Amino acid sequence: MENSYFVGWGTLALINAGLAQGKNRSGLNWFLLSLFLGPFATLGLVILETK
Repeated sequence: MENSYFVGWGTLALINAGLAQGKNRSGLNWFLLSLFLGPFATLGLVILETK
């Protein structure tokens, strides 16, 4: 059960990196930020406009 939590969190970070690159932002920075903030980073990406 505990391993699935980490897999889900890592998957969310990868999705956020892809979403960030689609908005012309740094995928690596958002990936690392997502590892710490998780769903809050996703919310920030959705709210931010494209560069």
